[in-house]
Amino acid sequence: MATPNYNYEKRQRELAKKKKKEDKLRERDARKTSPDGEFGENPPMDPELASSPDGDLPKAGVDKI
Repeated sequence: MATPNYNYEKRQRELAKKKKKEDKLRERDARKTSPDGEFGENPPMDPELASSPDGDLPKAGVDKI
């Protein structure tokens, strides 16, 4: 019966970890260099367009008393 090659298995795990780490770094760099709105980033909110807590949009030009 053949004995398991633990060094080979360990090397494969190390290569998988290295590949996963490189993929994460590549994805992080892509998010940093991408234009706004891609990769799930939220665009900055304009205070005039922000909705009120009850879900209604504020009306332009109407002063609240």
